[in-house]
Amino acid sequence: RVELVESGGRSTQSGGSLTLSCRVSGFTITRYCMAWFRQTPGKEREGVAAIDDVGGTKYADSVKGRFTISHDAFSNTLYLQMNNLQPEDTATYYCAAVDPLLAPSLSAPTLRGDDFEYWGQGTQVTVSS
Repeated sequence: RVELVESGGRSTQSGGSLTLSCRVSGFTITRYCMAWFRQTPGKEREGVAAIDDVGGTKYADSVKGRFTISHDAFSNTLYLQMNNLQPEDTATYYCAAVDPLLAPSLSAPTLRGDDFEYWGQGTQVTVSS
């Protein structure tokens, strides 16, 4: 059974840092394309970062230089290190996964949620100014 469980979201102030975790069961994350998305009410879901099965990464322009995606094979956990957080980073963050045979190219302009088949329940990040 596939399960993705996010944690680490909380309230923080502008300029602060947070690390989100996504514990995965049911498959080996280093063999899948993994990603973080975020969404706020009334806005479209935004692809934040992705890492493929060979370690290639992709970031949205809005988070480049501030966020880092990584994974740990031993714990089968995906991470998102977020630095210099700003109020516009406030959102519910979701981890997502897709089989590499079905994965989108990380050279595409943006990450699309429709390309991912497994999702977590989300974790809330709130950044105050």
